[in-house]
Amino acid sequence: MTGDVATLRALAEDAKAWPFKEARDLVKRIEKRPPVSGAVLFETGYGPSGLPHIGTFGEVARTTMVRHAFSLLSDLPTRLVAFSDDMDGLRSVPGNIPNGDAMTPYLGTPLTSVPDPFGTHESFGEHNNARLRAFLDAFGFDYEFKSSTEAYRSGEFDAALLDVLRNYDEIMAVTLPTLGAERQATYSPFLPLCPRTGRVLQVPITARDEDSGTVCYQDENGNSVEVPVTGGHCKLQWKADWAMRWHALGVDYEMAGKDLISSVELSGKICRILGSTPPEGFIYELFLDENGEKISKSRGNGLTIDEWLRYGSRESLSLYMFATPRRAKRLHFDVIPRHVDDYLSHLVKFPELDAAERMENPVWHIHAARPPTPEGGIGFAVLLNLASVSNTEDPSVLWGFITRYAPDAAPETMPILDDLVALAINYYRDFVKPDKHYRPPGKIETNALEDLVSTLQALADDASAEAIQSEVYEVGKRHDFENLREWFRALYEILLGQEQGPRMGSFIALYGISETVALIRRVLAGEDLAA
Repeated sequence: MTGDVATLRALAEDAKAWPFKEARDLVKRIEKRPPVSGAVLFETGYGPSGLPHIGTFGEVARTTMVRHAFSLLSDLPTRLVAFSDDMDGLRSVPGNIPNGDAMTPYLGTPLTSVPDPFGTHESFGEHNNARLRAFLDAFGFDYEFKSSTEAYRSGEFDAALLDVLRNYDEIMAVTLPTLGAERQATYSPFLPLCPRTGRVLQVPITARDEDSGTVCYQDENGNSVEVPVTGGHCKLQWKADWAMRWHALGVDYEMAGKDLISSVELSGKICRILGSTPPEGFIYELFLDENGEKISKSRGNGLTIDEWLRYGSRESLSLYMFATPRRAKRLHFDVIPRHVDDYLSHLVKFPELDAAERMENPVWHIHAARPPTPEGGIGFAVLLNLASVSNTEDPSVLWGFITRYAPDAAPETMPILDDLVALAINYYRDFVKPDKHYRPPGKIETNALEDLVSTLQALADDASAEAIQSEVYEVGKRHDFENLREWFRALYEILLGQEQGPRMGSFIALYGISETVALIRRVLAGEDLAA
């Protein structure tokens, strides 16, 4: 181990950021039970009955953060498997696909045996798997994709499935108490695939033979049917399936949402019955909508990946996932601007930090310790308000202000800032512009605005944002506001048409002192800025 690596490892041992805590717990596990394969296995799961969603991103992003933290604490190689439960039966026809009626006959059939309604792949499961992989690839995640169908049919799970058969009674003993009376009467961990229709059957198992590795069930005609539990002829109920997968693959780490606590506990018991130790991992909180209610895919009250990325950067979404994962958080459009600016703030601070402080900075985890160089020093809120005041949806107009403020800036040399300009215009067009409400100034505010005009005119055209901010403060202090917060709120409501806004010094420096003076004079002349 080199001196630099040893130093970083020592710092990682004391780092407080949650991925390091998770990584340290995983190190303790590995010390007790080194992985048989020699590599530490991280896993995330995905149900391909629909398209990847924001929760999918969150789980892979957070797991990747833990994986990177672990790599600083251990020399063992790591793998991340993105597992698709594509052998699950089609439970309902999604409402947002073409030719939905043609899928109805395939209800109950494994997703990888349902024809692709989009006509691009052999099956609906493969179509959605491809979307998942493209989704993960677009974010640059390092992972291995694994298909449940392939694992079952290839025999990869055969040994583990026979372990389930041998421990059938004990697995039933821990599972049945968690079910209702009606479900108990028909439950079996094995779901046979009907040899005739290919459907996944929810039927009682009437007999089993450990020596031959088969189970029997009664078909709809009352005939006894015997099928192997191996080779893809049966799949497992998902909680047993989850446990079997941990056992078969040797999964060392997997996280789950709060709604799966009971499932994690039951799958952990089954995993131990099979002779393995359940993976490490933590329970993360669920997302809430704008009303503080739990987000539900079926209700559609959440925010999609595409919706976030229309208004915020990928890095801002990663920051949202990094921050307080064990606390329920609102996931709504209004949280995006703050996370964009918070990310930029963390990025600007990063070069100034020492090695230990950098490990606590979110961008260390978002970029695997290699964040990009900060650009421009212009925040997202400032760009939003610049678009608002100039009433433009044209990026070149915003860049005109930017290049006057920072002559060396250009879209070609500042791609991060260029992306932010486009995102700010999208957000302004869809959320700020429709909701702008200007109000006229009161008497105290009118006097303060007149004072501000005189104060700004006395400044040099190239005055710094800090100098401008200081003068705006002083103007507020000279007038009878209850507190300076009321002064700045007045500026936002009167000049920007909103209750909140950016640091006025930064905004005025970017928009221009003479332009700001002209804007205030329009207000003082009684002009309607909304017109």
